[in-house]
Amino acid sequence: MKISVAMAYYNGGMYIEEQMDTILTQLGAQDEVIVSVDGASDGSKPLLLKMAEEDKRIHVIKGPGKGVVKNFENAIRHCSGEIIYLSDQDDIWRPDKVKKVNEAFLNPKVKAVLHDAQIVDECGNPTGAEGLFANRGSRKGILKNLIKNSYVGCCMAFRRELIPVICPIPKEMYMHDYWIGTAAEYMGEVCFIKEPLIDYRRHSSNVTQMTHGSMSFMIKKRIDIVRCLGLLKRRVKEAGEEIEKVNG
Repeated sequence: MKISVAMAYYNGGMYIEEQMDTILTQLGAQDEVIVSVDGASDGSKPLLLKMAEEDKRIHVIKGPGKGVVKNFENAIRHCSGEIIYLSDQDDIWRPDKVKKVNEAFLNPKVKAVLHDAQIVDECGNPTGAEGLFANRGSRKGILKNLIKNSYVGCCMAFRRELIPVICPIPKEMYMHDYWIGTAAEYMGEVCFIKEPLIDYRRHSSNVTQMTHGSMSFMIKKRIDIVRCLGLLKRRVKEAGEEIEKVNG
């Protein structure tokens, strides 16, 4: 199975070389890393271009400049692999991540895979904090994940067949990873691997935060999400009908 890694990039020059090294060592010659660049005002653009020149599996593309959700969507749209891994620009993939995630996809019913992560500081040292699964009470379930999202993008991979269902991501959907995970639940099964397969780096420059907004903000966003789920269900139904037509 060809693998694509979709990375949303924004001023990540401090950690990108270490992260990219931990990814590339696990990929085959036919695989690819799509880096959608929303900003490189930290001076990292020449570094990205040099990395892409030295390893043809890296493809640097211009981002839409509309925030992290649309930046990830842009990267996903450019992926050609059968299995698509989401990646942040500053984490550390453990050496057996791809092997163990790909093994989960041997079950044809599995549409997405989610694994645990260890929390580390900016230097890559364990913080002693509980892992992401424990922090979020991670498990499948539409209602459960509406209340508290288990689907953390940097710990996810999904099948290419989800792309027509998840794209375009509605502007009201502020969590691309929740959107993808829920689509996978509607279309089949999600496999949860309880082992941490990345070191999840937390530092002052993180684009995503582990804390939530105000109560009014969270209520408004949940209402928006519920409205979006109706659209997602329609897309899943249309995709199923299209598959039935193709299969005769």
